[in-house]
Amino acid sequence: MPFRFVHTADLHLDSPLRSLALKNPELAELVRGATRTALARIVDLCLAENVDALLMAGDLYDGSQTSMNTALYLAGELRRLEAAGVKVFVIRGNHDSQSAIKRELTLPANVHLFSGRAKPVLAKTLESGRQVYIHGIGFDNPHAPDSLLPSFQAPVADAVNIGMLHTSLAGSRGHDPYAPCSVAELAGHGFDYWALGHVHLRQVHYEKPLIVMPGMPQGRDINEAGPKTVTLVTVGDDGSLEHQERAIGQAVFERVTIDLTGVGDWRQMLDKAAETLSSLRSRTVADHLILRFSLAGATPLAWKLRRDPDFLLAEFSNVAAGLSGCWIEKIDIDCRGEDGAGTSSGPDPVEELAALIRSDVLPSHAFRQEAGAMLDELLRQLPRELHEALASDEAAAARLLETIAAAGSDDVLAYLHGGDGEATR
Repeated sequence: MPFRFVHTADLHLDSPLRSLALKNPELAELVRGATRTALARIVDLCLAENVDALLMAGDLYDGSQTSMNTALYLAGELRRLEAAGVKVFVIRGNHDSQSAIKRELTLPANVHLFSGRAKPVLAKTLESGRQVYIHGIGFDNPHAPDSLLPSFQAPVADAVNIGMLHTSLAGSRGHDPYAPCSVAELAGHGFDYWALGHVHLRQVHYEKPLIVMPGMPQGRDINEAGPKTVTLVTVGDDGSLEHQERAIGQAVFERVTIDLTGVGDWRQMLDKAAETLSSLRSRTVADHLILRFSLAGATPLAWKLRRDPDFLLAEFSNVAAGLSGCWIEKIDIDCRGEDGAGTSSGPDPVEELAALIRSDVLPSHAFRQEAGAMLDELLRQLPRELHEALASDEAAAARLLETIAAAGSDDVLAYLHGGDGEATR
């Protein structure tokens, strides 16, 4: 019989709601409970596939917000695996180390929680006589600036060696550096499989040895978009490894752009949105699809769309309600009025004013200086860590200022148009 296991990481159980755009209470509740559903589905997969083990490579919890109720839920799910004889191997990640409950609850007997010493644990002896060992190292500090690879023992001779490590590798956008090391260093250590965690995007970094970052099993906001999965691995009697990606996430976040170029009728816009929604929903396996729309292109509807964003969101949500499990999280309006648009009495004055603002006002030194001073004042009112993060990145602050100025001017200009799309005088 082969050795089969599921590899997951970065559950972030009971992570607090991260999107301020989730105004729909039902949708907010769905996202709030999705991480628990992901854990239950992982356990269901382990039982359905009759695996030998579940490997959880860090960040089961989500830091200091975690409650004892979260730990009780985790223990209850792991007991389901204990009853089926499935072993569980766990390492801590940077978020786990911030949790106040990690030492307060005894996990079921089938769970092996690796400490700071990477001593190998025998997981199974294959029919060929070859043994399978799991190596792991846990870390009790939220910061690990140095590589943990030197702490691992050498691979056990004539055995299948599987390593568990929570690491940012050589660095990943949006993730803090943690136990950094290179893929080449991992490949050179001699293990047959590396079960990684920390980076929320799935990637198979190397095939032989097999080095897998499984990604998180459930996204929590639009910045964690796309299908979320775990990895099912089979170790053959000859030591060969096969891996499969298995969908887990209950809800999938996606960004989608609709080009409204040439669309001049409100109903035509809604029909185009409905067609896009239906196509996306049919391709999504998850129970729920949560979308952020971006409306782009040159259209005479541009000003009308900006004038009443709440009504626009309600219209799109009404379209989505006709599809099972389809939700609209937010609508970004990036479209513009048609070049050369005008009225029967001549050029559109608001379009002319908009062009003047974009070409002369927004890029001007005087405007940028005054707007920059206002932004600085706003930043000083933010919590210290947010203020310091933005204030230390001048390029990011400049981009934020440019985005706010452009969006704000367009919103003001939208109200200069009448309800029928013609400019008011």
